[in-house]
Amino acid sequence: MRHIDILLTNDIDGGIAPFRHGELEAVFHRWTNLGELPLLEGALWAFVDWVLPEISGLELCRRLRCDPLTAQAHITMILDEDDQESRRRALRTGADDYMVGPVDRAALLDRVLSLQMRDHDAGALRAVTLGHLTIDLAAFQARWQGKPIPLMPNEFRLLRYFVEHPGRVFTRSQLIAALGKQEPPVDERTVDVWIGRLRRALRAAGAGNPLRTVRSLGYVFDSL
Repeated sequence: MRHIDILLTNDIDGGIAPFRHGELEAVFHRWTNLGELPLLEGALWAFVDWVLPEISGLELCRRLRCDPLTAQAHITMILDEDDQESRRRALRTGADDYMVGPVDRAALLDRVLSLQMRDHDAGALRAVTLGHLTIDLAAFQARWQGKPIPLMPNEFRLLRYFVEHPGRVFTRSQLIAALGKQEPPVDERTVDVWIGRLRRALRAAGAGNPLRTVRSLGYVFDSL
């Protein structure tokens, strides 16, 4: 299955349910620069609006290019109007291309499918490390000091997200959103089940218990 993550800085007509066709899966994420990035599992495409409530689209484009997790993303700037100066500024700032808004789900998918992400699959992140812990994305395998840690898919994805954001406290609802589990809704207590399984697996592998509960807030993964 080929996976594409699509970041959106605004709501779109047509909704954000995942799109699947043959061996391709495209997952939409509603996101702003003020929130943590969701879990990104494949080639990344960001559709950035020219005007945003608290930051300009150009500045957000710069930030995406400076973040190692999103530096290789395909960025499409959504312009308010098709004028030459706006196009030039978008491309100079780091956008790969542009569209004139408003755009809907069908238009975004047409753009993604037409280009097929050929130039961006090779730049997809393959491994994440934190101390002696390695998350091998290509093999879908977590290892502690080289020893495999048996994990179910949800626990593996949760561990990867924590390792990408060590020292950050996340609420249950934030973790559900990061893993793309809002549709259909997931009960927040399900996160506690994932955390319990993940803790047991880490302890069994000799990694101790880096997952800490922060009372009344949520969970944090301490740096190893």
